[in-house]
Amino acid sequence: MAVIVALGAFLMTLAGGWTAQRVTDRRHLVLGLAGGLMLGVVGLDLLPEALHAAGDEVFGVPLALLLFVAGFLVAHVAERMLAVRQAAHGGDDSARTPQVGLAAACAMVGHSLADGVALGAAFQVGGGMGVAVALAVITHDFADGFNTYTLTSVYGNDRRKALLMLFADAAAPVVGAASTLLFTLPEEPLGAYLGFFGGVLLYLAAAEILPEAHHKHPALSTLLCTVGGVAGIWLVVGIAE
Repeated sequence: MAVIVALGAFLMTLAGGWTAQRVTDRRHLVLGLAGGLMLGVVGLDLLPEALHAAGDEVFGVPLALLLFVAGFLVAHVAERMLAVRQAAHGGDDSARTPQVGLAAACAMVGHSLADGVALGAAFQVGGGMGVAVALAVITHDFADGFNTYTLTSVYGNDRRKALLMLFADAAAPVVGAASTLLFTLPEEPLGAYLGFFGGVLLYLAAAEILPEAHHKHPALSTLLCTVGGVAGIWLVVGIAE
C-alpha cells in the first residue's frame, strides 16, 4: 500500500516541477511562492518532526536544533567558498553558483527519500497513521517538486539538469517506501537528518530565494505569494494532523 501511495507522490512532485517551469514569465512570483513553501516546510513540518524524533539533548539543547543550526552554517559556508572560488577564477562574486543549486536539489531528493521511508514506516505502525502521513507526503511533494526545479534552475543550471533533479526527487519517495519492505529506519537518525536538512533549507529560503524574488520586483503580489506558500503548508500540516 505504501508503494502505491508513493506513486501518487511521484506524480505530485512532477506536477510541482511542471508548474515551476511553466510560469517563467512570472519568475518573481515563483520565487516568492517557493520561499514561502520552503519556510513553511521548515518551520511547520520538518523542525517539529525532527524535535519529536531526535529526542536527545546535548548540553541542554535538543540535538535536532543543534543540527538545524549546523545545517544553516554548512550551507552558508559552502556557498561562500564556492563564490570565493568562482571569483578567484575571474567570475562575479555575486553570480549564482550552479553547484549550490545542485547540492540543494540533492538535499531535496534526500528529504523525499526520507518521506518515502516515513510513509512505509507509518503503514507498518497502522492504517490510520499511514493515511495521515500519506496525505501529508502527497500534498507537500507538490511543493518539493516546485522547489527542486526552482532551486536547480535559479542557480544557473540548465533545463536538462533541472529536469533530471526533478525526476530524481519524484522517484525518491517510491524508492524510500519500497525500502521499508526490507528494513525499518530507526527514528533517531531520521530526526537528526530532518533537523540538519531544515537548517539548509531555511538558509536557501532566507538568504537566496526570497532576496532574489524581491530584488527586481518588490511587489505586494510577491509578498502575498510568500505568505500564501506558508499558509498552504500550514493547511497541509493541519489536515494531516
